[in-house]
Amino acid sequence: MIQVSGKVEYRVIALGAWALVTQGGKTYELYNPPQDLKQDGITVEVKGIIRDDVMTISMIGKILEVRSFTIKS
Repeated sequence: MIQVSGKVEYRVIALGAWALVTQGGKTYELYNPPQDLKQDGITVEVKGIIRDDVMTISMIGKILEVRSFTIKS
C-alpha cells in the first residue's frame, strides 16, 4: 500500500484516462477511480496499490488502484 498526494488530471489519450500528478511531477494512472475522484484539478491524498499485473493503452505512468482518498482544500 502506498500513499500519494497530488492533483487529479483528466488526460485525453485514447479513450481518456484519469491521472494523479504529484508535486514532484510523477504521474500515476488511476485504475477504475471512484466517481467522486473524477474531478479534474482537485488536490487529493490517495492510498492504494500499484498494479503491475494490469496494462492500459494510455501508458501515462504506473497504475494505481485507489483503496481510499481524501480531497484536500
